[in-house]
Amino acid sequence: MPIELDISIPKQYPYIKCRREKTFTGFSRRRIMSALASQIRRRRTELGWTLQQLATAARCTKSYLSLIENDRLDNPPSRRLLERLECALTVVPGQLVGLADWLKTPASVRDQVAKLAAAAEQSRTVRIELRQALNERDNGTADLDALYRSGVLQRWVKQEQGNLEPIGSMCVQVPLINRVAAGYPTDFTDLGYPARVADEQVDVPQMDDVDAFAARVVGDSMLPSYQAGDVIVFSPSREPTDGSDCFVRLLPDHQTTFKRVYFEDEDRVRLQPLNAAFKPQVVARDQIAGLYPAVYRMQALR
Repeated sequence: MPIELDISIPKQYPYIKCRREKTFTGFSRRRIMSALASQIRRRRTELGWTLQQLATAARCTKSYLSLIENDRLDNPPSRRLLERLECALTVVPGQLVGLADWLKTPASVRDQVAKLAAAAEQSRTVRIELRQALNERDNGTADLDALYRSGVLQRWVKQEQGNLEPIGSMCVQVPLINRVAAGYPTDFTDLGYPARVADEQVDVPQMDDVDAFAARVVGDSMLPSYQAGDVIVFSPSREPTDGSDCFVRLLPDHQTTFKRVYFEDEDRVRLQPLNAAFKPQVVARDQIAGLYPAVYRMQALR
């Protein structure tokens, strides 16, 4: 009989309950990926299985499963693989897939849900306090003068004012990390992505991804759209789609390249140069450690 995983995250990261289902709102992408990894590892251990046994049952490589369990991936596994893992681990269908689906939700939508959840919780607190004030009077009416004198009304007003977002700077700075090859995959260092500190920063307008980074293009495989020296900003929180131009991290040596990606099927990805002089490369999904879509291009006028 399938079991229900206890997908728990520390209480300082609250969730709201909607129709008896846990809806993760204020959680960071990294924390949800960590929860996914720990639950798979914990359930495998409970069953007394080795990595190889679970990899065989789920029809994936042992090395890729190890990356999942040790929280070494920046993007969740494919839906098909998660479904096979749910089946092999005999857990309630949809639990692992649900976590991955939440990660695929655009960051702007996740932020909006988090704000709505916070506002709902605040309204619930106000209703409870008002109900308590009503119960303190025999006739069931609230003494607004008493609430005003006690400072409760002022506190409610301040709380509502706190929901207003101040207008901040139009730009945020993201780290510029060396170069990304717009050619065949090459060795590359990104100062230990996700980079928080870099020798150089670039200003990017309206960027809400704290893990965003930028890289200078070298090579000519992405001509004519991208030229050597262009600065490209990548957003790890964005879900790569068919035809996205992405910073691609490849296993096993963590080589990187910049290509347009096409999902041939659930298990294969085509890395397509824009320059017809270069040949495309088809790689297995489990050979890709990260796909980070390009969101901005900074190009010098020539």
